Amino acid sequence: MAVTDRPYQELHEQAADEAARRYQDSAAERERVEGRLAAGVRFPDSPDALAVRADRILDRGGLSPSAVVADIHREAMDLPDANERIIDLSNELQAWSFLPRGVRAGATVARITLRRDGRELPHGTGFLVSPRLMMTNHHVLPDESLARHCFAEFNAQVTADNLPDTVVRMELDPGTFFAADRRLDFALVAVAPTLDGPPPGEIFGWNRLSVQIGKLVLGEKVNIIGHPSGRLKEIALRDNAVLVRLDDFVHYTTDTEPGNSGSPVFNDQWEVVALHHSGVPKKDDQGRVLRKDGRPWQQGDGDDAIDWVANEGVRISSILKHLAGLDLDPARRALLTEMGPDTGLGQAMSTAPAPGTQPQGTTAVPGVTIPSVPEAAATAPRSGGERPRTGLRARATAFGGHRHLVFLHGRDQQDNHPDELRRTWTAGLNRGLTLAALPPLDPEDVWFPFYGTRLHALVSGRESTAGPIGLDQVSAAAAAEVFAAQSPTGSYERLLYEAAARAGMPQNGPATTEGFGAGLVGVLHRPLSWLAAKSDLDEWTIATFLRDVDLYLGDGSVRQAVLDSVMETMPASGELVLVTHSLGTVVGMDLLTRLPESLDPVLLVTAGSPLGLDGVNERLLTRGPHQPPRVRDWVNVWCPTDTVAIGCPLEDERWGKLTQLAVPNGRERAHKMDEYLGHPGPAREIRGVLRA
Repeated sequence: MAVTDRPYQELHEQAADEAARRYQDSAAERERVEGRLAAGVRFPDSPDALAVRADRILDRGGLSPSAVVADIHREAMDLPDANERIIDLSNELQAWSFLPRGVRAGATVARITLRRDGRELPHGTGFLVSPRLMMTNHHVLPDESLARHCFAEFNAQVTADNLPDTVVRMELDPGTFFAADRRLDFALVAVAPTLDGPPPGEIFGWNRLSVQIGKLVLGEKVNIIGHPSGRLKEIALRDNAVLVRLDDFVHYTTDTEPGNSGSPVFNDQWEVVALHHSGVPKKDDQGRVLRKDGRPWQQGDGDDAIDWVANEGVRISSILKHLAGLDLDPARRALLTEMGPDTGLGQAMSTAPAPGTQPQGTTAVPGVTIPSVPEAAATAPRSGGERPRTGLRARATAFGGHRHLVFLHGRDQQDNHPDELRRTWTAGLNRGLTLAALPPLDPEDVWFPFYGTRLHALVSGRESTAGPIGLDQVSAAAAAEVFAAQSPTGSYERLLYEAAARAGMPQNGPATTEGFGAGLVGVLHRPLSWLAAKSDLDEWTIATFLRDVDLYLGDGSVRQAVLDSVMETMPASGELVLVTHSLGTVVGMDLLTRLPESLDPVLLVTAGSPLGLDGVNERLLTRGPHQPPRVRDWVNVWCPTDTVAIGCPLEDERWGKLTQLAVPNGRERAHKMDEYLGHPGPAREIRGVLRA
């Protein structure tokens, strides 16, 4: 950081002094960790923390599964040893994606430069955390006034040919958004796009911050990208280790320089684990900062002369919790929610009313109050206009008139028009067909039954008796408590815990969590947080999906109404290719028991399905795992990061013969049906039957 004014120099020194105090206060813990490291313990952290970290490394593609199998099966290992070995392998044997992921992460990092007295002075480092927001230190940008005199320089670096890259300047825009905290030493500021240009995050990418567990353990390596001393972008790799993890801070030995203030601290999967904010200076018994030559440091010696013994970063989870508690207007709140579902800010921005102030028309759950909303408001379309109600029939000439392709959708489709959904699904399928070198399909050749409006009305009607749950009013875990209380058969909690257990949640002893509201909203916070950490879905999506599945399976009138809605738009005879998604896979299994004898199901496709959960398959019309009635061939497609498909592959032999396809759906698209259909495997299976 280039020091340009005494107040900002004092903030920088104050941050270093406080870091040194925390370093001294944590000496006993650091000595314990260093002692265990010296004794050969590679990662002196808790067994739960090691297990969660190993799972996240594998789930995030941080290590080749074949490398894991080859290494840990060389000798007999119990589970704790295997988890340690996985983490160690991730430190020493990186997947090829480590390099391009690092390049992608580095593109989000910019040099912050200050205009002062006609000069442009390098001032610090910042990094994008949303399409429009940049994070840095409070001592770099302590207030809006200074931020107005600063700009961000992206691509301030050399190319692969060691030539200067083309620097892109973007102005900071604190008037649109600015938030800072001195204790946590962070600042969050909007970055203005270039004239008529897209937001900076759409050009350079942005880091998806997360409150989820498993991002780092003691003894693990971290990586830092920044602009030390204002130089072109540099990276600190490998010669580092996490020594101490405090409530809000983390200490590590990575070699950095003062200009790294505001740099992101990454793990080896290039997830941001901390905001670098200060070196830890060595001090004597009198509390004086020491130079590298052992003499007391004095003003004018410069930061380079200080004997830095460690570095300190602010934990990202602590910053996110602070942001969640801010009182913001709707426009600024919307900017925070753009940081993504993993931050928890989408549902943590508003606080539920305090227990004991339950308004009229709410459901009582210990410790949780759900505000009442008029039923008319709850059922109004998000985009205005009438809700779609009926499905779409295919052209009579489709596939010779005797074969029928039927798409059966999942939940939360009440505001989408069936024609738009049909075109989206068909477009996805056509991408897969193109990759498989097969001819595309016309959307009008597809049947599209539609039950979204009917299901939503049934859910809203149930909620209206006790006050609908607004996504901006309570946390997902608080809403899950209500869903469990309203479960027709009391099975909601079982579904949630079974899904979390199948996702590897430890059953003995609490796992460390960085989620919001731990211990405040009851027992359902932990499985929701675990599932969100293990997948590409946020806690609200998981909680509400399981609510709708539980309602369909547990209430006979809901099941009957949904099946009746589907049967209104189904072919009466011929051969059936039934392609189902999400809750639609459950509905489809029941539907097969209702088909007329004149309709022959030649192919069933289930994608993103919860059928592998016993809490689901045991409540189908034909109880338990079973070969679907009358179906000739069955293809089950799932993505490992799709929580809805957490019970896949379907391994119980009672399911009978079926083709199982695992596909790698895109980030934040793990459960999208057009993404599932866009792979050549399922597309080939569907087209092969239709042209036979």
